Amino acid sequence: MKAFLTLTWTETKLFLREPMATFFTVAFPLLLLFAFGAIFGNGPGSAPGEVGYTTYALPGYVALTIGSLGLLGLPTALAVYRDQGILRRFRVTPLRPAAVLGAQAVVHLAMLIASTLLLTGAALWVFRVPLPERLLLTLGALLLAGLSFLAVGFLLGAVLPTVRAAQAVGNALFFPMLFLSGAAIPQFLFPEWLKTTSLALPLTHAARLLQAAWLQGQWNGSSSLVLVGMGVACAGVGAYVFRWT
Repeated sequence: MKAFLTLTWTETKLFLREPMATFFTVAFPLLLLFAFGAIFGNGPGSAPGEVGYTTYALPGYVALTIGSLGLLGLPTALAVYRDQGILRRFRVTPLRPAAVLGAQAVVHLAMLIASTLLLTGAALWVFRVPLPERLLLTLGALLLAGLSFLAVGFLLGAVLPTVRAAQAVGNALFFPMLFLSGAAIPQFLFPEWLKTTSLALPLTHAARLLQAAWLQGQWNGSSSLVLVGMGVACAGVGAYVFRWT
């Protein structure tokens, strides 16, 4: 346990030293919050359900963080370790593989929770966005979406051999979903055909799950099933194909 905690603490420091990871996890969601909040405000009825625009958009910004961690952060970290031979060295240490990968999962989940708290605090302070009425339900949605996308990141890190490949594939997956899933731009502004098409994107279901829990205090069963299925499938395939060299 001591070795696992030491490894987790080391991974946390390494994560915070990576500029791109810190930008997309912390700075970019805040940038969207303040930019669109300044444009649209948070007046009652400026979004569906008689809520303010910023209130409605906030869960999407959290989903954005989930996508960046799962599609950009974790695959790149594993690819760096493989490129530099660190995974091969871990393999011959007393640390079990589950400890190495578990430390990565803990760090990324901790960054997700920290980013969510920072984003929520800023939205509450500047735009008077109310807190979710059902905090435990919202936390459950956050953890489910986060774990599902970390499973995707684990699969990408397992099959992509180099840092360049991990970054290229991660960007190719992340940025289309960023703009089409409702994470950066709320889907009530989309035409109906685009809303329907976006259901093929996993980040759409993460955003919808968070919005239902955060804004309505309800559990989106269909989106949660999609995320669970994706997470289990990616974790299973990733564990099967993962290599240390």
